[in-house]
Amino acid sequence: MTSSTFILGGARSGKSRFAEQLVIDTGLERHYVATGRAWDEEMRARIDQHKADRGELWTTHEEPLDLVGRLDAIDGEGRAVLVDCLTLWVTNLMMDERDMAAEFAALAAYLPNARARLVIVSNEVGLGIVPENRMARAFRDHAGRLHQMIAAVAADVYFIAAGLPLKMKG
Repeated sequence: MTSSTFILGGARSGKSRFAEQLVIDTGLERHYVATGRAWDEEMRARIDQHKADRGELWTTHEEPLDLVGRLDAIDGEGRAVLVDCLTLWVTNLMMDERDMAAEFAALAAYLPNARARLVIVSNEVGLGIVPENRMARAFRDHAGRLHQMIAAVAADVYFIAAGLPLKMKG
């Protein structure tokens, strides 16, 4: 059984950079599971820039919906897998009208049994004001429930603010 690390933080907090460095420091074969979808040209440019920034030492897997299936397909000893990010995955699941509870439970059940070293990134969205519309409130609530489930099974949990990591568990 391989441990997993869960990293939370706000937008542009430095969480992805911190997560990437954790994976690099393992010295293991690097895999990057990107959950984002390019809904527009600005997002396509962001995705392309992230790929270029990571360079050729990473194998990138784009997986907007079947996160557990993708993790299972690339799982293996000697590998480190970075998932970035769970909140984009939540958005994709909501837009596809998936069973959120079942998807979340499947991911939480999978993580403790993975053979690869897993590093999982997500945006903490529950620290601000209550959103004014139903969908945004549902998104915030789904993300909060998922974060609690993943934090419960992760060996290490970090909160990143202004590029500084605060270890919360492990």
